[in-house]
Amino acid sequence: MTAAPDAPYTVLARKYRPQTFSELKGQEALRKVLTNAFERDRIAHAFMLTGVRGVGKTTTARIIAKGLNCLGSDKPTIQPCGTCANCVAIAESRHVDVMEMDAASRTGIDDIREIIESVRYRASEARYKVYIIDEVHMLSKNAFNGLLKTLEEPPPHVKFILATTDIHKVPVTVLSRCMRFDLRRVDAETLVQHLTEICDQEENVEAEPAALGIIARVSEGSVRDSLSLLDQAISHGAGVASEQAVRDMLGLAERGKLYELFEQLMKGQAAAGLATLQDLYVSGGDPVSLLREVAEICHFVSVAKVAPAHADNPTTPPAEREKAKQLAEALPVRTLSRAWQMLLKGLEETARAPSALAAAEMVIIRMTHVADLPAPEELMRRLSQESGASAPNGAGRAPGGAPNGGPSSAAPPTSPAASGQRGPEGSSGLRVVASGGGAAQAAPQPSPAPTPTPQPNAATASSPSDFDGLVALIRAKRDAKLLVNVESYVRPGPVQRGAFEFSPVEGAPPDLAAVLGQRLTLWTGSRWIVSIADGHDAPTLAEIRRAKAEDLRARAEAHPLVQAVMATFPGAALETVRDLAGGAADVPALDYGDDSDSLLDEDDDDDVAGLWDGIEPVYDEDDIHRDPL
Repeated sequence: MTAAPDAPYTVLARKYRPQTFSELKGQEALRKVLTNAFERDRIAHAFMLTGVRGVGKTTTARIIAKGLNCLGSDKPTIQPCGTCANCVAIAESRHVDVMEMDAASRTGIDDIREIIESVRYRASEARYKVYIIDEVHMLSKNAFNGLLKTLEEPPPHVKFILATTDIHKVPVTVLSRCMRFDLRRVDAETLVQHLTEICDQEENVEAEPAALGIIARVSEGSVRDSLSLLDQAISHGAGVASEQAVRDMLGLAERGKLYELFEQLMKGQAAAGLATLQDLYVSGGDPVSLLREVAEICHFVSVAKVAPAHADNPTTPPAEREKAKQLAEALPVRTLSRAWQMLLKGLEETARAPSALAAAEMVIIRMTHVADLPAPEELMRRLSQESGASAPNGAGRAPGGAPNGGPSSAAPPTSPAASGQRGPEGSSGLRVVASGGGAAQAAPQPSPAPTPTPQPNAATASSPSDFDGLVALIRAKRDAKLLVNVESYVRPGPVQRGAFEFSPVEGAPPDLAAVLGQRLTLWTGSRWIVSIADGHDAPTLAEIRRAKAEDLRARAEAHPLVQAVMATFPGAALETVRDLAGGAADVPALDYGDDSDSLLDEDDDDDVAGLWDGIEPVYDEDDIHRDPL
């Protein structure tokens, strides 16, 4: 007589599936609400279960269905017996009155129509007809709309249990008709305890606590994932789930080596860090996984730094906890935060790079390069001290010997055009300030108040008597296009009442003189003649501004503190020189680039605020107009 074949092997995730709410791990809130609802006979007609993979959504739906239809009690119970015909059939997914539908494969309105047509009939064997719709967010729009009315007012003998991993894709009209439960991720400590209990129940199975801790961390709160990994680890180790076997199975590096790599990064030991990375790579470690684990170490050390009590995680081996506490005592939060940001950026680059190992090595080099950099405030303090110590009497001096980086008496005088000034020549010192995170920025010190440029008063503003008054009138009339053209292309000549001569710069609009004369005539109420004449070599306002900017930049670059910054950071460049004292008040508040297309300076917004507001096309009796801006 032939012996019956042995029963097929059942994986741990199915073998140890919870059958009652007391066996459900990590969902105390759900258990409490349902217990009170069943005891008070306040059972909703529709439930919505949401959560990440493997936290027990389908299991909970089946337990609810068993509690509603258990024959071991004369009414719905939170503790189904698990042995009656209904409980056994529901657990095996073969009960005629408990229908499970996979919405991922049955998404259309026709599938929902079958449910709508069948709900009118009472249950044949159980108290309630229960419809379990898994992955309900996969239903089509028409299917959701078709389900709404039945879901809102089902017959008394019908219950709906919906489950989804993406609650945001479920229409709010469906959510409002259900009692919602958010199943949480199971914490690592609970997972380790659960895995330990299962290993104790299994025959010929041994598991190291450290191995179970790794499985719990990798599972990210999913009970099913942890049981699947445990099943795989037992097979991998021939009945023994050791820490090294689990690491080899998951492609994880030895934790002590990773802490050693992190310590080398924080000490700035580039060669040692690259060697450790190479050893881990040769041992089978994936560069992306290695950087991810280093980032986890950085996070754990940061937590141990700011909240030591939270670092006492039982899933972490004692040796790791002790090492993390040592690193936390030695490293400031600022350094750990910088390392975390660089690791996150490095992970993105490594995942995209053609060679993951080369990208990981560049991350190591980058992190070790900045490991010993001082804080911005410390860097500025050192530079200030070095600059002060290198100058006589402890004062920072420019190469010419003038205090505070100002122009020395031996410096050759500059012409008004070269210095960007149209009035009496003035001088302004320079000082270095810290901007934002501490980057050095050169800016002029307060200078003696420049002689103000005469501006036309209210009585004469309508009829300018000099070029400054003419420009002020254009600005007052808010004709931005004409203002830009005048400041960019006009070399001014004499201005008399009703007459103005200038020499145009190459590229000037051909009708600039005519347009300017028409505007002045319209604005002043008297006839103006604007003519073009050769021989006027005065600089344009744009040239004056550029010359002044170049002069300020040259004096800033000569400042000893700026030179110290350049020497400390090879390849650094001086980006911006700002006049913090407003020394450029006598220069028109417009900024022109090399192509004269950059018209408005961000630093002079106050001077040209509203320049473009209120500009309307201007017409005169000859139908003269200007192009809209």
